Amino acid sequence: MSHAIQAIVLAARAGGVWAFDGVYNAIDDAAGFAAEAAEGRRLGFDGKTLIHPSQVDPCNAAFAPSPHEIAEAEALVAAATGGAQRHDGRMIEDMHVAAARALLERAGRS
Repeated sequence: MSHAIQAIVLAARAGGVWAFDGVYNAIDDAAGFAAEAAEGRRLGFDGKTLIHPSQVDPCNAAFAPSPHEIAEAEALVAAATGGAQRHDGRMIEDMHVAAARALLERAGRS
C-alpha cells in the first residue's frame, strides 16, 4: 500500500495537480476521521475526498497550513536571496522557496 500511495503523490506532483486521499466511511467517528486526515497529510496528500458535510471542517483543519507554517514560510521567502543559503539553522535553496510560496498561495497569502 505504501508504494501505491507514494506513486499517487509523486504522479500528482509530476503532473502539477493535487492528490486527494480516499474517503472515510465512518461518518459518526470524528476522531477516526481526524486521525486519518492527519495521516493523509503526513503522507503528502493535499486533501481528502469527503462524503458527509460533517467532514468539511475537520478536513480543512487537517490540511490547511497552520499559522506557524505560514509564519515560517513567510520568513523563509523574505530571507531568500537565490541559490543555496543558511536560514534558521538549516540550508535552503530554490526548491524550499518554491514550496514555501506554494504553501502561502494555498493559504491565500501569495
